[in-house]
Amino acid sequence: MNFTHLHVHTEYSLLDGSNKIKEYVARVKELGMNSAAITDHGVMYGVIEFYRAAKEAGINPVIGCEVYVAPNSRFDKEAAGGDDRYYHLVLLAENNIGYSNLMKIVSKGFVEGFYYKPRVDMEVLETYSEGIIALSACLAGEVQKYLVRGMYEDAKKAALRYEGIFGKGNYFLELQDHGISEQKMVNPQLLRMSKELDIGLVATNDVHYTYAEDESPHDILLCIQTAKKLDDEDRMRYEGGQYYVKSPEEMANLFPYAPEALENTQKIADRCHVEIEFGVTKLPKYDVPQGYTSWEYLNKLCFDGMDERYQPVTEDLRTRLEYELGIIKEMGYVDYFLIVWDFIKYAKDHDIIVGPGRGSAAGSLVSYTLDITTLDPIKYSLLFERFLNPERVSMPDIDVDFCFERRQEVIDYVVEKYGKDRVVQIVTFGTMAARGVIRDVGRVMDLPYAMVDSIAKMIPNELNITIDKALIMNGEMKSLYESDPQVKTLIDMSKRLEGLPRHTSMHAAGVVISQKSVDEYVPLSRASDGSITTQFTMTTLEELGLLKMDFLGLRTLTVIQNAVRLAEKSSGKSLDMDLIDYNDKEVLDSIGTGRTDGVFQLESGGMKSFMKELKPQSLEDIIAGISLYRPGPMDFIPQYIRGKNNPDSIVYDCPQLESILEPTYGCIVYQEQVMQIVRDLGGYTLGRSDLLRRAMSKKKASVMEKERQNFVYGNETEGVAGCINNGIDEKIANKIYDDMIDFAKYAFNKSHAAAYGVVSYQTAYLKYYYPVEFMAALMTSVIDNPTKVSEYILTCRQMGIDILPPDINVGESAFSVDGKSIRYGLSAIKSVGKPVIEAIVTERMNRGPYKSLKDFIERLSGKEVNKRTIESFIKAGALDGLGGTRKQFMMIYVQIMDSVNQERKYSLTGQMSLFDLVGEEEKKEFEIRLPDVGEYEKEQLLSFEKEVLGVYISGHPLQEYEERWRKNISQVTSDFMIDEEIGVTKVADGIKAIIGGMIISKTVKHTRTNKTMAFITVEDLVGTVEVVIFPKDYEKFRDLLVEDSKVFVKGRVSTEDDKPSKLICEKIWAFEEAPRELWIQFEDKETFAESEEALYGLLRQSDGKDAVVIYVRNPKSVKRLERNWSVRIEEQLLRKLAENFGGNNVKVVEKSIEKL
Repeated sequence: MNFTHLHVHTEYSLLDGSNKIKEYVARVKELGMNSAAITDHGVMYGVIEFYRAAKEAGINPVIGCEVYVAPNSRFDKEAAGGDDRYYHLVLLAENNIGYSNLMKIVSKGFVEGFYYKPRVDMEVLETYSEGIIALSACLAGEVQKYLVRGMYEDAKKAALRYEGIFGKGNYFLELQDHGISEQKMVNPQLLRMSKELDIGLVATNDVHYTYAEDESPHDILLCIQTAKKLDDEDRMRYEGGQYYVKSPEEMANLFPYAPEALENTQKIADRCHVEIEFGVTKLPKYDVPQGYTSWEYLNKLCFDGMDERYQPVTEDLRTRLEYELGIIKEMGYVDYFLIVWDFIKYAKDHDIIVGPGRGSAAGSLVSYTLDITTLDPIKYSLLFERFLNPERVSMPDIDVDFCFERRQEVIDYVVEKYGKDRVVQIVTFGTMAARGVIRDVGRVMDLPYAMVDSIAKMIPNELNITIDKALIMNGEMKSLYESDPQVKTLIDMSKRLEGLPRHTSMHAAGVVISQKSVDEYVPLSRASDGSITTQFTMTTLEELGLLKMDFLGLRTLTVIQNAVRLAEKSSGKSLDMDLIDYNDKEVLDSIGTGRTDGVFQLESGGMKSFMKELKPQSLEDIIAGISLYRPGPMDFIPQYIRGKNNPDSIVYDCPQLESILEPTYGCIVYQEQVMQIVRDLGGYTLGRSDLLRRAMSKKKASVMEKERQNFVYGNETEGVAGCINNGIDEKIANKIYDDMIDFAKYAFNKSHAAAYGVVSYQTAYLKYYYPVEFMAALMTSVIDNPTKVSEYILTCRQMGIDILPPDINVGESAFSVDGKSIRYGLSAIKSVGKPVIEAIVTERMNRGPYKSLKDFIERLSGKEVNKRTIESFIKAGALDGLGGTRKQFMMIYVQIMDSVNQERKYSLTGQMSLFDLVGEEEKKEFEIRLPDVGEYEKEQLLSFEKEVLGVYISGHPLQEYEERWRKNISQVTSDFMIDEEIGVTKVADGIKAIIGGMIISKTVKHTRTNKTMAFITVEDLVGTVEVVIFPKDYEKFRDLLVEDSKVFVKGRVSTEDDKPSKLICEKIWAFEEAPRELWIQFEDKETFAESEEALYGLLRQSDGKDAVVIYVRNPKSVKRLERNWSVRIEEQLLRKLAENFGGNNVKVVEKSIEKL
């Protein structure tokens, strides 16, 4: 008996199916079936993956979808009660026309009919019914719903309507039996209807998981979907455990009364044949000017560009350009380059800054002559074959970085140019990764949070980690798994669900541009924000031959552009970043000091110390630095630095290597070098050497061993000379090959590193020559992130740049340059919108500066400036220039606003007021005067700034303690925040750390056993961190836990996924407890002897814990006074000592708290 499963949900029925495609196909083959279907809920996310897996296993793939049909029109968004919002219907593609129609039906569900679910209606089904076979689905199908309600005649009408749409023999009534009572009632009626209407029957099993034993993990998955716990009574369940891939025998036992329903499944499967085409490009055409073909126009642009960029144009350059163009033409990518050239030209013409290049595209001379990249590939010996390889057909990949704020404008331009239906964004899937799935499953099983957290944290934080790998790597986790049954269940369940797609989101930068409407090639869906995306991921789209572009927003480009504008404004000269000196010794030396805050790619702590060690002497060094500072290649850093500092120590295995490895001091750093070695020593073509590089980086052992023979001994039939024929010793050739295998795992794409090296250098150049302008632009780019702003304010202070408060008379919306200082941006003030700031600046430009608070209020209308905005301006210090203190303005602004509004009312109604009758002199007497109340205390001023700006400007409560703070901490609070670039915090879980700062908030909680614990937030000079204090420590340190008190906290770091890390407290000290020493210096022993009496007299007046040290310069000696001479270091004592012994001879030395 033959049977095929025609109603199957895979992992792509998100959080509803746990049937993994690879396992499903393998299971079907194992059970002896020759065909299998995929019918996910409303989507076709998995069809390509399923098609490929089935073909590989020799199974005939039946492509389908279980769609949602709206009862009336798909455009109706009425609130029909729960179950009647939509009916289910299974659609299967019989042939390629059916596949094309199925994609359109599914797309329409998302694009036009989305309401809770992607719904289609009869109109859509009628329009696209050709080539499609329909089944009446499960109990949620329209026919079955009528039958459950006992409405047999209505059910018949519905069945006839569907048969009418799809045609005789293309619509079937579906029998299912999962032991549900309603199915027992419906099935006999379907048999009767089949006879009465002559509509065929099919038997299906509503598959949601692969094996019978997957019932438990699948149940957990449903709980994750519905945010319930396993123990909850009222939750969605698939009762009975029957929803697995059953064998033909099991199906025959279920339906002994309908053998024809089982046979029909095989007949349907045999009718279904869809052929999907891979690897044939479907590029859009570019409209070239009249009189040109695309090919001629590309040539014209390239050769014109070459004349602009190279003087003189040598024969070698011409040959390389013609060679590249030839390959581009042969591979069919002429229009591709014109499309990219066009939108990059649009960006540059509209003053949207574009990055120098990204990825391997920078290796192409065509890209450089077209101004797609601005990096000379000849100068930096970048290879075209790394980008487009004639021996490996793959889509070229040009990713472009744009200004962070204006990237969308470029995408909008492309949408407008090629049509809304031809340009869509790309879907990505968030999967249940190892750590996340353990947390999810633990939550559903209602296990204690701390236990689940500790197990999740046992999984190493590295790429592509799986639970199985973690069990091998972490012995502690393995022994828990083997000894604790609860942990075993948690991990086993998690392993079954690991890797399932969890949700969809939109690819951050990817955009598809196609020849025809995109839904001709791929089904469409909607992202959470409503924008249309493809249902296939990036790699699938490339396999299908569609063109994908990455439009990335790079914040650093925005910083560079703004810094250049500010620099041009303040210097009065124009500045072109493409023409600066890229080997400026002073800029390189500044990078070598390691003070690289804000410098692209060189900001992290590790990178700073690496740069200090490396002391780059050229742009090449920076490019290599970016490539080496990654896990893996880091091991080669010492060797690289040794070679750089001591060129005589470099040994090349054979002379041919010298020219290739000289720029990197004898180390293999780049993929391009691997390709050059294989070409120059082994006699490979560059195309073939790229294939070997790929095999090495993917660690394909079989290919590497075969190629070793070719590399060392040559291969005449394939035209490879081999090292021995090039005069290289066999032993040396094998050693070089081993070295390459070692390095190739980690080698970096030089084109990408070089492009990013240029951006790094540009930021360093601006920071060195225009520090104020650069830091202002840098702070503007993070204006919404107070933590980052605080970090940069600290950097500015270290650079000797003052930060001035915002000012309505000189400030702008962004941070601006004010002499040698930075003026805070007005748009950073909370509760003040952009339009208000624009109005303030425009009014100031047109009619001059504001003279007084009253003048400011009068000149701006009530809708722009209300009491709340005025108060925010005062607190931020933005009105300091109007001749009063913040305290005076706070006392009086409400009164002034009321009187201005009163006057406005009078003038509107045309009434005369008292003011209109008196002269100018007398008017002054009626002005509201500023009260004589002085200014707020420093602490109050700072707290107001913090309130409305999120940071302190005119100082910091901890400023006077900065030296003591730095001396005692091991981490600053920003280390606990998630780093945008790496996605995790700088501090690792479980390490010991000491932080210091002010307690700005405290929450006291009671545990289940009624003990007291606390959560405090500590703020230092750059940000805040949460500290958890458990009951035993709370008792010890409760007296120190007072808001605004300054403390050091030692503890253990606790990290969480996607959240800032916390500190678990172990010890707390008050700032005052930090030990200090008072040093008093004397020229020689005689001077000391003369002053001894006076000194002891002064010391007797003070009593405290700070030690006193006498230092005699000549001959050098140090004397530490006994404990009973210890003093309390304070202003008064220091002043007296300075008067007696000279200010330069009295010094306070901060000591580390750890010594206590």
